Amino acid sequence: MRALLLGLIFISPPFLKKLLLRWLCGAKIGHGAHIGWFSSVMGRQIELGTHSVIRPFTLIKLAGEIKLGSYSEISSFTLIYGSSCLVTGDHSYVGPQSLINADEEVRLGHGSALGPRSMVFTHGSFLPFTEGYWSRLAGVTIGDKVWCAAGVFIHPGVEIGDGTFVNSRSVVTQAVPAGSVVEGNPAKVIYPMERLKRKMSPRRVDAAIAHLLHDFSEIGLRRELGLDTIEETKYQLRFRWRRRPYHISVIPSTGDLPNLVEPAAGIRQILIVNRLGYSLPPGAMAFDLATMQTPFTSDRIHMALRLFMQRYYGVKFRDQGRT
Repeated sequence: MRALLLGLIFISPPFLKKLLLRWLCGAKIGHGAHIGWFSSVMGRQIELGTHSVIRPFTLIKLAGEIKLGSYSEISSFTLIYGSSCLVTGDHSYVGPQSLINADEEVRLGHGSALGPRSMVFTHGSFLPFTEGYWSRLAGVTIGDKVWCAAGVFIHPGVEIGDGTFVNSRSVVTQAVPAGSVVEGNPAKVIYPMERLKRKMSPRRVDAAIAHLLHDFSEIGLRRELGLDTIEETKYQLRFRWRRRPYHISVIPSTGDLPNLVEPAAGIRQILIVNRLGYSLPPGAMAFDLATMQTPFTSDRIHMALRLFMQRYYGVKFRDQGRT
């Protein structure tokens, strides 16, 4: 019966997948959750958080619980299978072409990521245990704000502490302490995570957002959307998309504000706000850096900027008014 349901969900269109999971499996599916074409998910209990995403061509088949946190993403061509459970935290990410064996429980913490083509195993054996060869069956726990880059391999029983970076193609065979940078085969701590971080003042955040906005102009607008004519200043982009004028502006922590227009002018305004107590003009859509919230709208430019910040710079926002 489970195999039949798995196949039925696999071939169903995205809108029907969620209905089938609710009706036939009692799944709890949050607002904005999405399952892509030719993907399927099956488990004893299924919970998909708010705005969680399972991309196309992905298969999740577990005997235990499947719980995806809010704003989490399982990318395309990923295989997750086993006799136990998968639990991912909010804003977590599993990159494309990854493989997770969950014969024992696998946990991925809040704001943590497995890069493309990563592998997680909770069961290791092939040669006969009765002839003296080893076997290992143990869960994997990845803490909060852990970044495992592309091609990382995680062995059974491994625990990775919070705030850790695992460099690409590392083979993690033992526990990793929190706040570490590790790499190699077998992976070893090379220095503390704090060495990678800058101390961010409000003015440094202003500069970071200005840098991000410039890259969005080049990558998000020129390359991906094919726009040629963009007026750009340090804190503002002006352009037209499908004949509609857009202004994207940064509201810096201090100093003068960029020139904003009245709603009656017909210009769609998108603001990135880094100033406490700032009052939004009517009709503007804002990315609020104080609360890390923004409205999840269908506006193509607003959506492109939100996904650009998440994809290229790891800046993740929650849906305004939702948890």
